[in-house]
Amino acid sequence: MAKPLEFTPRVPTPQEQLHSEVEDSTDALLEGLYVLRQLHEHGVLDVLGKTVRGGEGLVASLLHITGGESGTTVLRNATEVGKTLSALNPGEVSLLGNAVVTGLNQGARHVAAGKGVGLGELLGLLKDRDVQVALGAVFAVLKGAGRALREANGEVGQLPNQAEVDR
Repeated sequence: MAKPLEFTPRVPTPQEQLHSEVEDSTDALLEGLYVLRQLHEHGVLDVLGKTVRGGEGLVASLLHITGGESGTTVLRNATEVGKTLSALNPGEVSLLGNAVVTGLNQGARHVAAGKGVGLGELLGLLKDRDVQVALGAVFAVLKGAGRALREANGEVGQLPNQAEVDR
């Protein structure tokens, strides 16, 4: 009777494994290299590298990519938007965002039904609690924006008619 052969397959070297993977992924690698080349040519890799290294020279690179005066304006505006968004309370944004979505959906259904609002119905809606709450929220936003605009212009203190509005 024949003796069984003892065979242990040779484990491929890391170089052999890499060569096999490269052969199997040629199309993906070529496409990836194309994307990488485009990112390099447009300066995006330089910006990413500077971001990873702690931002040294990052602003100058972004200004170079965005191109001059308009790029500077874009970056400044983006910074201001970022500051504004970071100052918002996420819970309040969620509450108002959900209210706006619900209102838009109801408004869309109203329009789809071909409904309008006459003067009499408009006056009647002012008695509706939901309308009162929504108007209160809108007017509170307007009041806060107005106060911020006055303070930005150097006006301080209350005006004579504010006491009756500030309930």
